[in-house]
Amino acid sequence: MNHNISKILAEISPLRKELNEHALYTNLTSLDDVKIFMEAHVYAVWDFMSLLKSLQQKLTTVNVPWIPVKNAKVARLINQIVVDEESDLNADGVPKSHFEMYLEAMEEVKANTLIIQNFISDIKTSKEIEFTLKNADLPKEIKSFLNFTFKTIQGGKAHEIAAAFTFGREEVIPDMFLEIIQNTEKNQNVHLKKINFYLQRHIELDGDEHGPLAHEMLVNLCEQDNVKWEEVCKASKAALKHRILLWDYVLDLIKEHKTINNSKEVLPQF
Repeated sequence: MNHNISKILAEISPLRKELNEHALYTNLTSLDDVKIFMEAHVYAVWDFMSLLKSLQQKLTTVNVPWIPVKNAKVARLINQIVVDEESDLNADGVPKSHFEMYLEAMEEVKANTLIIQNFISDIKTSKEIEFTLKNADLPKEIKSFLNFTFKTIQGGKAHEIAAAFTFGREEVIPDMFLEIIQNTEKNQNVHLKKINFYLQRHIELDGDEHGPLAHEMLVNLCEQDNVKWEEVCKASKAALKHRILLWDYVLDLIKEHKTINNSKEVLPQF
């Protein structure tokens, strides 16, 4: 592994540990908890695509007339990721973006997709993310998370965007997430094909393909520029902190939901 990548991983290790061991995961104990999680996490799935497309705009040629890119190796790396994230094959073999696959998985477990779909519709109408975010009827925690992402994109530095893309996301889908789905299938005699496929595909791509590609992309973007590597470290830490804050918010939602349900259970029956 490149020594600069190793150094970054060491620097952000405490934050990655905090994220991967977040109490949110141990509170995912029912399908209702998964629904709450997905209804918030979907915004991170969506803005991940915006980070990706921003990198494609900066690192490949998307304008006409076409001209050769500065670094064809980096262009190839980002285009490989775009193909999978924007036009992968879903559980039925139909080309879909991973965001659309996630919506399908949400619908399969009967999570609410209306709010995120309305948000996307508003963006299509306004075409201005700042205006849409400011006026969106979303929790402040989700707005804060999205605002950080788009401030990073608008900052215009490819290596900082790549840092948020590469290191600012959780890399581990906890086993209990898969266990909840499997237990639900067993107890309710249902087959949740779409969410199972999405989770397994996510694990397969991130661990075996996209992770190494993203590391290689950063190495090519920063080379031996110490200032760039310092900015990568700073951007990575900031992205992880914002993800942890989002997880804090989701955990509070789940705990509140459990408290309400427990209160209903102890009410006298008439």
